Amino acid sequence: MTSTSGALSRTIPVSSVDIGAKERAYANEAVSSTWIASTGRFIDRFEGEFGERIGARCVSVSNGTTALHLALLALDAGPDQEVIVPALAYVAVANVVTYVGAEPVFVDVDPATWCIDCDQLESAITPRTKGVIAVHSYGHPCDMDRIMAMASQHGLWVVEDAAEAHFAQYKGRNVGSIGHISTFSFYANKILTSGEGGALLTNDVELERKARLIRGQGMDPQRRYFFPVVGHNFRLTNVACSLLCAQLERAQDILLARQSVYERYREALPGVPGIDHQPIASWASVAPWLFSITVNESLYGLTRDELATRLLSEGVDSRPFFYPLNRLPAYELLARRRGIPTPHTDRLSACGLNLPTFNTLQPEQVSFIGEMIRRMGSS
Repeated sequence: MTSTSGALSRTIPVSSVDIGAKERAYANEAVSSTWIASTGRFIDRFEGEFGERIGARCVSVSNGTTALHLALLALDAGPDQEVIVPALAYVAVANVVTYVGAEPVFVDVDPATWCIDCDQLESAITPRTKGVIAVHSYGHPCDMDRIMAMASQHGLWVVEDAAEAHFAQYKGRNVGSIGHISTFSFYANKILTSGEGGALLTNDVELERKARLIRGQGMDPQRRYFFPVVGHNFRLTNVACSLLCAQLERAQDILLARQSVYERYREALPGVPGIDHQPIASWASVAPWLFSITVNESLYGLTRDELATRLLSEGVDSRPFFYPLNRLPAYELLARRRGIPTPHTDRLSACGLNLPTFNTLQPEQVSFIGEMIRRMGSS
């Protein structure tokens, strides 16, 4: 296959939404019922089915960021408290901590998992520390046994951020069922999607009650238009949940399709000098969100950004890894005061690249991307 021949080399995005007949039928049903806002049968159905699938009680919310924000509110996170977060994560992880007036404490990630470094996490705990946000980064589970043991020892709560890790498993347990609260995102590039959407899950009945109260503007469910607390409008719509119900019905096929894409990438990129795949721990079952590689410039001959630019010139889009949270303008001074080194975050952020990954990505497209990456190396 030549590099610029035909439409194939010009039409490969990082992600593409797969909306089928079932999604359209359920969405049409929701619209036809006129229940298009935050009540309707699809909301209850989705919360019940997703919660059963993960293994916790589900509260649907408007997006993944509001899920995290709601989790911290339900846990009474606030001023004069510290929340430990990984430095390699989407910015919402730090932002929600600041929303509630607490201070994010950034620690490095483990190069063997790309998730929060448990050794550094433990050393970062102070008397002001109240909790940890454990991000299952790029679909790989955190070492939850170690994190939960530390949390129990120090009296901390744990929020699992599973936005990127739908149906990933840690030692045979679904991520999202282990921490005190977990959160999910159903943004357009996620494994399950409603365009925008999110969920908070917990097995703590009191935390679920508080989350539902805060989510609905703080209105007492037994006394209409009486508001005992300051709440937020974090609700998800019946239309969005109709899409998610359809996606849940198709979840096995979606996962198989994306896992097939992962396998084809591994077959298409064997032994390319300077190109490494995401490491996977022996106890982990990774969610097939985005196929991730790292680029070693000295071995490959190009930087990550140079490779991304060349791929784009051939019609292949890609995405760099997240920028280190502790290097962002809003958080740099705060992180500098703590002085916690994050060399693995810095390296991965500079060399990590996410390749196109979606349900309908064709084998010949994966082969084309692999050929381009092999050919561009040491050129």
